[in-house]
Amino acid sequence: MDLGSTFNNLLHQMAFFNLTWGNFVMIAVAFLFLYLAIKKGFEPLLLVPIAFGMLLVNIYPDIMMSPEESSNGTGGLLWYFFQLDEWSILPSLIFMGVGAMTDFGPLIANPQSFLLGAAAQLGIYAAYFLAILMGFNGRAAAAISIIGGADGPTSIFLAGKLGQSSLMGPIAVAAYSYMALVPIIQPPIMKALTTEEERKIKMEQLRPVSKLEKILFPVIVTTVVCLILPSTAPLVGMLMLGNLFKECGVVKYLTETASNAMMYTVVILLGTSVGASTSAEAFLNADTLKIVFLGLVAFAVGTAGGVLLGKLMCKATGGKVNPLIGSAGVSAVPMAARVSQKVGSEADPTNFLLMHAMGPNVAGVIGTAVAAGAFMAIFGV
Repeated sequence: MDLGSTFNNLLHQMAFFNLTWGNFVMIAVAFLFLYLAIKKGFEPLLLVPIAFGMLLVNIYPDIMMSPEESSNGTGGLLWYFFQLDEWSILPSLIFMGVGAMTDFGPLIANPQSFLLGAAAQLGIYAAYFLAILMGFNGRAAAAISIIGGADGPTSIFLAGKLGQSSLMGPIAVAAYSYMALVPIIQPPIMKALTTEEERKIKMEQLRPVSKLEKILFPVIVTTVVCLILPSTAPLVGMLMLGNLFKECGVVKYLTETASNAMMYTVVILLGTSVGASTSAEAFLNADTLKIVFLGLVAFAVGTAGGVLLGKLMCKATGGKVNPLIGSAGVSAVPMAARVSQKVGSEADPTNFLLMHAMGPNVAGVIGTAVAAGAFMAIFGV
């Protein structure tokens, strides 16, 4: 082979000759996500691996090629990562890590937070029926609607269980994007639905929660929820197992592993594989635009549902509940609770709502998992 042919072959192996306009669009989106994560600090733990996976697959599509499609029968690296998403392994492990990092004390101290967490799931059901009206079948509509819970792992879990792998990339990216954009999306809705006086309401300090209560809580929740909806066991079970590690106090190394080394390893695998599912061919279509729109509707309605029930509880208790904590029920832990604190402190700098908002926040995690289990039960999964 002469030098000219060698150079020509090398030249045509470069990605420039194989990229479409869609690939360039997705590469630009990846750059935008990296900017938001690194410069603006929007959920960098999630957006950095997602954006990088998006960048890789749109430069080198073979990185997501299945063994059947590849010439040597081995498949691409990120295809194997993605199988762990489809098999619901990574989302369940994420829940274990979240459980090991979460304090359910505020929820135990204020059980009415369960109601606020449930009200914030209104967006899921609103998006479900709207998705059906927009032409999606029941299973696809259910998978899309979970975006309203602002819970990426649950969105991935349900999409896999309902056989919606083709929609998993757009669903996951929309879910994680809205989680990252909580500080931008929620405040205008919260302020529009509350008065200045309501935002200034100071809540009484939460009662102390005993160690026994914290130990019993994950055991009781797992037993009750999984007896009613056994299909929630992978998510609720792992969430509560991680929390039991934390609260029982006798498995220090398991707690540290679940909340640190394992958690961050899983985030890397899940984030890059989700990002790698957003090739231009799979992502740039009408269904993706519908999913992004439905996710925003679900998220907005969920935020509004929590705040409106908070207003009702405020009136019922004679002004003892600040409605802002209801917005935290969308389960983006702990970002949504921090937003409740931020909006409350803007009205009154001496107002501290964070711990009160953590109750609905962690209740929302359980509520979203229960909603996913309900959909699986409905469709016989």
